[in-house]
Amino acid sequence: MAEPLKNLFSKELIDSLANHVKQHHKKFNANAFINDVFDNIWSSKELKQRMRHITECINKHIKIPYQQQVEILTEVAPQFKGFTAMIFPDFIEVYGLDNLTTSIKALELFTQYSSSEFAVRPFIIKYPKEMLKQHIKWAQHKNFHVRRLASEGIRPRLPWALSLTSFKKDPTPILPVLELLKNDESEYVRKSVANCLNDISKDHPDLALKIVNAWKGKTKETDWIVKHASRGLLKQGNVNALQLFDLDDKVKVEVTQLEISESKLKIGGEFTFETRILLLDKTAHQIRVEYNIYFMKSNGKQSSKIFQIGTYFIKPKQEIILKRKHKFADLTTRKHYPGVHIIAVVVNGKELARQKFILE
Repeated sequence: MAEPLKNLFSKELIDSLANHVKQHHKKFNANAFINDVFDNIWSSKELKQRMRHITECINKHIKIPYQQQVEILTEVAPQFKGFTAMIFPDFIEVYGLDNLTTSIKALELFTQYSSSEFAVRPFIIKYPKEMLKQHIKWAQHKNFHVRRLASEGIRPRLPWALSLTSFKKDPTPILPVLELLKNDESEYVRKSVANCLNDISKDHPDLALKIVNAWKGKTKETDWIVKHASRGLLKQGNVNALQLFDLDDKVKVEVTQLEISESKLKIGGEFTFETRILLLDKTAHQIRVEYNIYFMKSNGKQSSKIFQIGTYFIKPKQEIILKRKHKFADLTTRKHYPGVHIIAVVVNGKELARQKFILE
């Protein structure tokens, strides 16, 4: 089983953080800081709780005004990379909301070593006009991490983040940022643009499809973006989205077989399934094949999640055979529960065959 993400905040990491802070702030008591981080309830804290706890300990032990704290963290931050370095933007989120100028500079710097996508959102809520201007500037920054922040930070439905209700209601203010980034040279940035557009499609499908239609066929960069951004609408079987990608929701196909290797398996296990799909129409068609799993929840109800298999061009009376493996190991984003589950085959947005199985 994979190591829990919360364990990334290790003793080695905190020791290193304390030593680097000590180099730039002589009054910093490294041992006291380390002891406070690893208090008697540290082991019970989850991922975000650990990050926030470290943030609070930093503030407690660097007993100087905010701007001077940021100066120290600005020197320390480049020594840390990746997820754990998000403690630095988290510090800005918690303690810098009343100092916009200093905080914006810090978020711009810190995002280049981790990501300020979560930390920037309270600033967007408190300073909407100023932050929209800032995101326009960030979209033109030379560093691709900063350009990604320009779009990722304004996502209306960024997972595990503070919701931006105003952009859910009206996303038009953030569209100029996406326009600036739609042909960005970095795939990392373009993926963020696609995810932002996918967020928009959940509340404003017609607006999202209008943008998809405008960008589709213009460049290879925008073609990749619009396909990735439309995945939510395609999974829903949105007729207009299907048509944009040459998928006919009325195509006549039949699932002639759906077999699973195990009808009863334990949580953490896996099964293989095979499906056969026959085209009944007299003309060739492109079909998008997915499978939907109805997972049992802790409350005894089912919640479905759809997974893409692929897109295929098939001829009249042609039958295609598809095999896939699915693992039922617990993830950070999904916990499995025992009970009856269902797997279903979906073609061009329509569910055509089902099989029940049991997780124990």
